[in-house]
Amino acid sequence: MSILLIRALIVYIVVIFSVRLMGKRQLGELQPSELVITILVSNIATLSLEDTEIPLLRGILPILALVCFEVVMSWCSLKSVRLRRMISGSPKIIIRNGEIDQEMLHALRFSVDDLMSTLRTGGVFCLSDVQFAIVETNGSVSIYETAAAQAATKADVHAAQKDQDPPQIIVADGQLRETALQAIGLDRKWLNAVLRGRDITLPEIFLMTADSACAFEIVRKEKKGGRGA
Repeated sequence: MSILLIRALIVYIVVIFSVRLMGKRQLGELQPSELVITILVSNIATLSLEDTEIPLLRGILPILALVCFEVVMSWCSLKSVRLRRMISGSPKIIIRNGEIDQEMLHALRFSVDDLMSTLRTGGVFCLSDVQFAIVETNGSVSIYETAAAQAATKADVHAAQKDQDPPQIIVADGQLRETALQAIGLDRKWLNAVLRGRDITLPEIFLMTADSACAFEIVRKEKKGGRGA
């Protein structure tokens, strides 16, 4: 049993290391080659765990070889547009100037139901609101709405506002994050003043966010028998 646990731990570390080498992506964002490598790595890792008669090194080496091959191919595809198109393909336009390219839909094996479902997922329920729609190489669909359907921005209504970074989490479950506080240009003195003004202590905070403009939000920890104020 102990041997099996040790093998599982080693394989786990190797797989995590391999995934980190290939980069951070969600499953739906994987390119075809990356998806194939991910499936192969998972299958090989499973074999070395199911059969303890297989030497562990024989299970690890193919995983490392596949990952190294993927890293090399990724580097080569960065240098060669032709190779990148061969491996990952190229984006395909399925709606151009508000008109559906039916031949391209058939080539991609996209049904009308698939198209409408994808548009609804993107927040578009009326086909006439779409100017362009492009199927990316990872299978996702990018939608560009017509000018009339696009939501007005502050720039459109000439509402000037200074650009600033998004809020940072500075307190999580009662623990202060000093680096996040420093990243937005604030200090403990400001934080202590805010806490005194709200009559709250760090251990009582479930979540606190703040930005460089000193705008903040505080969520108290829930108390037993009810929610925190």
